[in-house]
Amino acid sequence: MNDKKINILISKDQINERIEQLGTEISKDYLGKKLYVLSLLRGSFIYTADLVRQITVPTKIGFMTTSSYGDDEESKGLVNIVNDIPDNISGFDVLIVDDIVDTGLTMDFVVNHAKSLGAASVKTCVLLNKVERRKVEISPDYYCFEIPDLFVVGYGLNYGDYYRNIPYIFNWED
Repeated sequence: MNDKKINILISKDQINERIEQLGTEISKDYLGKKLYVLSLLRGSFIYTADLVRQITVPTKIGFMTTSSYGDDEESKGLVNIVNDIPDNISGFDVLIVDDIVDTGLTMDFVVNHAKSLGAASVKTCVLLNKVERRKVEISPDYYCFEIPDLFVVGYGLNYGDYYRNIPYIFNWED
């Protein structure tokens, strides 16, 4: 990939500005509630860290790992729990945070899983909303940016386990 030119789609400054706005909105919405942020690993760890620092209400944070790809490049549509929610979330207002929602299969699975564990409420928050690839009826309650059906990398999103550390979102030009 080093020989291809990168195309920056969303800059570091744009990401930071939008996360600050979202943190303010979430803080208002969860004022007086028992907030539990559930970060879906690995892709969302950078986004979650930046987001929770902008949330001003008391927040408990947990991590969950799922898999729907196995060794393939495209999802088979089956979601497996690799590492489950480490805490009892019964009675908490759960905010599921992920890097991207495209087909919606993983997010739909995790929402239903959190509800089955007794969450008082469940909402979703994603960095990127890729509506064109949706396979189930789900829309994030909060999102930073809507993007077209492009393969994107950076700011937590990876390609071959690399590029998560890049502070902006990009794709490669052909």
